[in-house]
Amino acid sequence: MRYHCLQHVSFETPGLLIGVIREKGHSLRITDISQGEALPSTADFDVLIIMGGPMSIHDEGVHPWLRAEKELIAAAIREGKKVLGICLGAQLIAAALGARVYPNPQKEIGFWPVQWTEAAAVGPRAAGVRPAGVRPTETVFFHWHGETFDLPAGAVLLASTPACVNQVFRLGDQVLGIQFHPEVTPEIIRAMIEHEGWELVDGVDASYVQSAEEMLALAAGPDFSFLTDWL
Repeated sequence: MRYHCLQHVSFETPGLLIGVIREKGHSLRITDISQGEALPSTADFDVLIIMGGPMSIHDEGVHPWLRAEKELIAAAIREGKKVLGICLGAQLIAAALGARVYPNPQKEIGFWPVQWTEAAAVGPRAAGVRPAGVRPTETVFFHWHGETFDLPAGAVLLASTPACVNQVFRLGDQVLGIQFHPEVTPEIIRAMIEHEGWELVDGVDASYVQSAEEMLALAAGPDFSFLTDWL
């Protein structure tokens, strides 16, 4: 299978995804949009992965490539390609499918538990949305976002947090959107703090914002098992 990853900034890489994809015998190409690299065509890949980034999906005036990226995502879905979006990537998928993307009531930054819905525990393993063995009711993952999205039409909600209801959704076995960051390594977390640490300030509601010190102390790597079947 030919995997293609869209990367929006140099420091938010596919991280842990790279090893899993290659261990399964798939090829992986990465387009770093921040370096001016051209978007692929849908003929160039079987699976499209869209990473996170500090920009909003609405920032087309600053980042005009966002419009073309949304069109590529929509085309990939129409053509039956598998599509995975993480953080900004999930928001771009939602927007490409006609759903609303908007500011969350509060930022969610740091390691916080995700509660799995009943829908995540049923259905074929091919959907790749539940850990092997006995599925826990919640799993701690790394988060860094200030926006959220409505579920696209026909999507099934798989996970939530108290701070952000729509954390994971899927459309059949084809499309998976994840608001949190299952791919991060300690190096990625350190880079995000370096480049985006200005967000770690007191706000109207900082209940779900950890300090840099707290995040680095917890940066041992997430439970990645829920995603390995999907890849």
